[in-house]
Amino acid sequence: MGDLKVVTSNFINVQISTSKNDISFGERRFPKDITVADLKAKLELMTGGSCHTMKVEIYNKDNTFVTTLDDNNQLIGYYPIEDGMRFHVVDKFLLSNDFESDNVPKFELSEEDYAKRGDSVKLFLMKNKIGKYNEDYIKSKEQKEQEERLLAEKIIVGSRCKVTVSNAPTRLGTVMYTGSVDGLQGSWIGVKYDEPVGKHDGTIKGKRYFVCPDKYGALIKPSCVEIGEFPEEDYDLNEEL
Repeated sequence: MGDLKVVTSNFINVQISTSKNDISFGERRFPKDITVADLKAKLELMTGGSCHTMKVEIYNKDNTFVTTLDDNNQLIGYYPIEDGMRFHVVDKFLLSNDFESDNVPKFELSEEDYAKRGDSVKLFLMKNKIGKYNEDYIKSKEQKEQEERLLAEKIIVGSRCKVTVSNAPTRLGTVMYTGSVDGLQGSWIGVKYDEPVGKHDGTIKGKRYFVCPDKYGALIKPSCVEIGEFPEEDYDLNEEL
């Protein structure tokens, strides 16, 4: 018999979550032949965590922990990752927190002195063409953000909607907010669900974006929101059986 060859996709489609915010990110697609270090650089731009300190955990479709991406030099295709799994970014987000605080003393170095350093993060990123130093990645990122912005502009507050996020049941709700969210990149849609399956009451990190009962609100990527004639269902949560 000849050797059997198993052919699999060169890409994976996964969900992204962080230890800092209860926010639903849309599905993201990554090539399997990038290293864990390259993945973390992409996640840094997306989540605001630091690629040097973050830990990336993998959870399966049942929300069960699988493993941690613990080797920065290893290809992500080496790990047991399948479509529909979730990358959970664990980080203290100290970099973004420091920039947000006016009371933290900051060490400043001139651009000229910083450029002379041979061990700087900037030099490492430039040599390896990571993040903003990768022209193809930046162009692709800008194009996706533009497409996302155009989708968000077509969504009107007050519209009925259907939310479809991978590995979660389809949910109906009402659009309560469209726009940007402090600390997060891209455009977001604030939704009040018809039932208490959300994350919050429209408040994120102390800032209110819309008003709804607790556990009815969620922030969703525009690509996951479909506008249409979706009648509000009557959920009698106090019904006795």
